[in-house]
Amino acid sequence: MGRVVVAFSGGADSAFLAKVALDTLGPERSLAVTALSPSLAPSEEADCRALAVEWRLRWRAVPTAEMSDPAYVANGPDRCARCKSALMEALAPIAAAEAATVVLGVNLDDLSDHRPGQRAASELGARFPLVAAGFNKAAVRDWSRRLGLRTWDKPAAACLSSRIQYGTPVTLSSLRSIAQAEAALASLGLGPLRVRHHGPLARIEVEPSRLGAVLERRGEVLAAVHAAGYVYVTVDFDGLRSGSMNEVLPVSNPR
Repeated sequence: MGRVVVAFSGGADSAFLAKVALDTLGPERSLAVTALSPSLAPSEEADCRALAVEWRLRWRAVPTAEMSDPAYVANGPDRCARCKSALMEALAPIAAAEAATVVLGVNLDDLSDHRPGQRAASELGARFPLVAAGFNKAAVRDWSRRLGLRTWDKPAAACLSSRIQYGTPVTLSSLRSIAQAEAALASLGLGPLRVRHHGPLARIEVEPSRLGAVLERRGEVLAAVHAAGYVYVTVDFDGLRSGSMNEVLPVSNPR
């Protein structure tokens, strides 16, 4: 592609893509851009900044405006498409100035879930080099480890809006509550985890091996989640899984 703008969220996939783009094309022909949004956890933004310094990425941050889109705020099953459209609107002028192609860290495993954002990004000109190269998540992690990247085993961290039940509006308040609750629970050593937002109810997902720890630290867990604004606190005994909010959609595979 010659010149690329990497959508850089700091996760294992986009970090691997940004580092390989830098190593392959050099800093003059590769630019990592982090979209600043209320749906990006503060810890993830901080890690993007840290990685840019550590790896000497040519990097910048740009705000996105998905919260001004009523269709995004309404939080229907196409929310991800509205988000990726906002991302591409922010990246397009940067890519034009760079005479570059926008690339996203989508891998083969991502193609099996309900992810309308991928289609929206592709229709707006983004490309997916990891898919083209045949990389699934395991390959991304394996090659990241071989390259000595500290992100090789970084837990997946989808945008905070993905924690909100479809049909429940996305608000700044709900995003702050999710971020606060997840950060507090992570500080208790319970990560990786998700706090799924169902209005006043928080549904906690952790690895099955951590369920006992959640119950043992019940008081601390309750205090942390109540402090984030939730009235009710539940633990999901199905455990942590990607895209659990999609399980209610018709396209989901029944368990």
